[in-house]
Amino acid sequence: MTTIPSSKRAYALDALRGFAILSMVLSGTIAYKILPAWMYHAQVPPPDHVFNSKLPGLTWVDLVFPIFLFSMGAAIPLALSRRLAKGLPRSEIILSIFKRGFLLGAFAIILQHLRPQVINPNEPSMQKWQIALVGFFLLFFMFVRLPASWKPWRRNAITLTAWIATIFLLSRIQYPDNSGFSLSRSDIILVILANMAVFGSLIWLFTRQNTFLRVGLLGLLFALHLSSTADGWVAQLWSYSPAPWIFKFAYLKYLFIVIPGTIAGDLIWESMQTTEYDQKESWQTWRFDAIVLLMLALNLILLVGLQSRLVVETTLASAILCLIGWFLFKHPTSATEILLNRLYSFGILWLALGLLFEPYEGGIKKDPSTMSYYFVTTGMSIFILIAFTIIFDIFQKKAWLNLLIDNGQNPMIGYVGFANLLWPILALTGWEDSIIKHTQTPVMGFIKGVAYTLVIALIVSVFTRLKLFWRT
Repeated sequence: MTTIPSSKRAYALDALRGFAILSMVLSGTIAYKILPAWMYHAQVPPPDHVFNSKLPGLTWVDLVFPIFLFSMGAAIPLALSRRLAKGLPRSEIILSIFKRGFLLGAFAIILQHLRPQVINPNEPSMQKWQIALVGFFLLFFMFVRLPASWKPWRRNAITLTAWIATIFLLSRIQYPDNSGFSLSRSDIILVILANMAVFGSLIWLFTRQNTFLRVGLLGLLFALHLSSTADGWVAQLWSYSPAPWIFKFAYLKYLFIVIPGTIAGDLIWESMQTTEYDQKESWQTWRFDAIVLLMLALNLILLVGLQSRLVVETTLASAILCLIGWFLFKHPTSATEILLNRLYSFGILWLALGLLFEPYEGGIKKDPSTMSYYFVTTGMSIFILIAFTIIFDIFQKKAWLNLLIDNGQNPMIGYVGFANLLWPILALTGWEDSIIKHTQTPVMGFIKGVAYTLVIALIVSVFTRLKLFWRT
């Protein structure tokens, strides 16, 4: 084994993360009420979008968050292994893990206070758009990693000034319920990410040399998950939280996605380190083409079949395709082929678990999330990662997906970009009303979302090319 340069990146993983964040933007910007049910979360169908916890199904929108969680898990071994390779003490790494958790938690709380629909959800107000726009730039200077060539005192002064200005702004805002700043007002997605960043990283750090123990923790987690539904101390523990505004034991259920992600990350790291990394592949081009098509077909069949509730047919079709894949992934020789083979094996494992769990808990659901949901989406995430890996490492077509890579390397700007940058600009300039007026049909409602998403993607790409990354 040799240590790879710290500058080497897993671009397929960046692209997967970028795909998740841009899909998240798209799902939040397409027109409501007028598109087919599979264009929204399965449990908030059109036209009324009323949440129904008993409605099973899986749409591409439901797939977005677990892809991002899986990407986060897969990135943990890459980031922490580099720090360990530099000789950093474990105590310093643990401190950096909690620092990241703090930044993500602070980001979750501050962002939610600055969202225009939270400041004033019902009335048209110029002030809410102005505050939201100012909030974007404050967040930018709070979390951006300023150029290393700048003097430390200048970087620190800018960051500190942004924090002070943000605290002052939050102390002045009054919300529709006549309340002010509250720790409990937070973005739940970012709160979950903060918990997963801390617990996922700590679990990997202490089990990095014992994958079996890490998988075993999933068994303990499953026991907690089952017992939490019955009366007793486990249920009390599961519902208890010393600080409910930032942590709940129930958030740990998303480790069912993050921990498999760390295993995929271990495989990627091992592949990047091997001395055989540049060995010529033995598989022919048609085989790689077939694998990419197979990965896409598996995801499509799972989305269509599970949303249509053709569970048995979907399971059988998936089994047939997975069997075909077993022949396509046979006899790997190069490091990339071995990586693909091992990822595919794990992907089939998680998918099989998810499909076997499908009848449990009333069918696959995002909210409340089911065991089937965790494992099926983990398998699907791995299949997409395999396709991206082939595009980058085999076909050498990085240029095709540069926009996804740029957004994957700077995801939090994309997450904030629409609500706190593009939307306020459109509202303040008066363009939003005109756009809404001309996007009342299903086709135009979808095109509007695509256009908004593309604008955000390009904005984030510019920041990434300028090496202005957010530290969250």
